Amino acid sequence: MNASADSVATALAPLRSRWQALAPRERLVLGVAAALLGLLLVWLIFVRPAVATLRSAPAQLDALDAQLQHMQRLAAEVRELRTLPPVNATQAEAALRATTERLGAAARLTLQGDRATVSFNGVAGEALAGWLGEVRSAARARPIEASLTRSPGGSYSGTLVLALGAPRS
Repeated sequence: MNASADSVATALAPLRSRWQALAPRERLVLGVAAALLGLLLVWLIFVRPAVATLRSAPAQLDALDAQLQHMQRLAAEVRELRTLPPVNATQAEAALRATTERLGAAARLTLQGDRATVSFNGVAGEALAGWLGEVRSAARARPIEASLTRSPGGSYSGTLVLALGAPRS
């Protein structure tokens, strides 16, 4: 034996003598308690986390499937928008003006060349999302800069800069 094994044997000698001094019934009780403690540790360290993972996996898979379907719908929309013919500047501006006018006094449009800046003041989230979708499909405008803040009531205020025309490669 090497030195470390000798030191371990020396350290365990009092425990061995104490174990031998116990009655057989006491040894049995301590052995059962140690086995139960070992089983508890195995359960807490290995089995319980695995069971929790197995239980939560179906919900996580459903959420990931929903995300995948959403991303696939967005990709299909992008492909569809890419196949549409480009809109000339006059048509894009007219569509952008018409869409923005539907928001009423809550939105103000400023056009500068191939950029449009829209200032919002208290626009509901659903209205803003619908406006963005309509601007993207009708005017082929792309948001390039946004500075929006959400109020506690759920409305948005701030500015959004849009690029008009075909994207530059």
